[in-house]
Amino acid sequence: MTPSVLLGIVTHNRAGLLPKAIQSALAQLSCKVQVAVIDDASTDLAPRLPGAFPMVTWNRWATNRGYMSARNLWMSSEFHEYFVSLDDDAWFLDGDEIASAIEVLEHNPRIAALAFDILSPDRPDRVPRSSPRPTASFIGCGHVLRLSAIRSVGVYEPTPGTYGGEEKDLCLRLLDAGYDIFHMPGVHVWHDKTSIARALPSQHRSGVCNDLVMSVRRTPAWLLPFVLVSKCYKHWRFSHRNDLSRPCLEGFALFGRSLLSVWRSRRPVSIGAIARYRRLTQTGE
Repeated sequence: MTPSVLLGIVTHNRAGLLPKAIQSALAQLSCKVQVAVIDDASTDLAPRLPGAFPMVTWNRWATNRGYMSARNLWMSSEFHEYFVSLDDDAWFLDGDEIASAIEVLEHNPRIAALAFDILSPDRPDRVPRSSPRPTASFIGCGHVLRLSAIRSVGVYEPTPGTYGGEEKDLCLRLLDAGYDIFHMPGVHVWHDKTSIARALPSQHRSGVCNDLVMSVRRTPAWLLPFVLVSKCYKHWRFSHRNDLSRPCLEGFALFGRSLLSVWRSRRPVSIGAIARYRRLTQTGE
C-alpha cells in the first residue's frame, strides 16, 4: 500500500518565489503527494495563484497566524502517514527527494524525522548522496515527519516569539520518547533565504526568547539555573559581536514577561535525551 504523504507550504508575501516551490513539489516522482498551501494573509499577488495550480489544496487566512500554526494544522492530520515541510522560498532539485525519504522511513519505524540536505547561497555546493546518518534536529525549510510519532509527543508548542527554536524543542521530545532523527546527505533542497518578509532583528529577538523558553520547558529543575545563565551569556556574546545587542535585550525582556505562563507549561525531558541531543549536535552517532 502506498503511504499517504502531505506536503505543506506556508506563504506570506512571496508570490514571486512560491510557484517554484509548488512546481518542485508537484514534480516529485515515484510517490503520491498531496500538496497544500496556506496563504498566511499575504498582501501581494499570492491570492491570485490558486487558479494556476488547481491540483493544489489552498487555504487563505485573513489574519497572519504564523507558520507554526499552519504546520501544526497539517501535522495534526489523521489522514496521512507523513508530513513534508517545504518553505515558500525553497525547492527540490532532483525530483525524487520525497520518495527517497519515504523509503528510509518505511524501513526504519524508529525514525520520526528525516532532514533533507539544505543548500543555500551561503552553502551552494552539492555533495554526493550517502547513507542517512543520525542527527540532532532538522531545518524547517525541508524535512519529513512520521505523523504517528508526532501524535505521541504533540505538535509545536506556542511560543512568545514568532520565529525559531520549535524544531529543536520537538526533536528533544522525540528523542525523549525513544525515536531517532536522521539526516540525508546529498538529498538536497535549495533554500533561497530571500530577504522578502524576513527581518533579521525581529527573528533574532524571537530566537533568543524562544531558546530560553525551550530551556525552561525541557530542562530538569536541578540543571535549569546553570542552563539559563549559560544561554543568556552565549546569546549576549554572539549578539554583541554581530551588532544585534538591542534585539537580544528585547528577546530577554520578552522571555521575562512570558516566564510565568511558560513555567506552567513545563514538561522536562530526561537528562539522557538532553545528553544525546548534545552529542548528536557535536559529533553525530
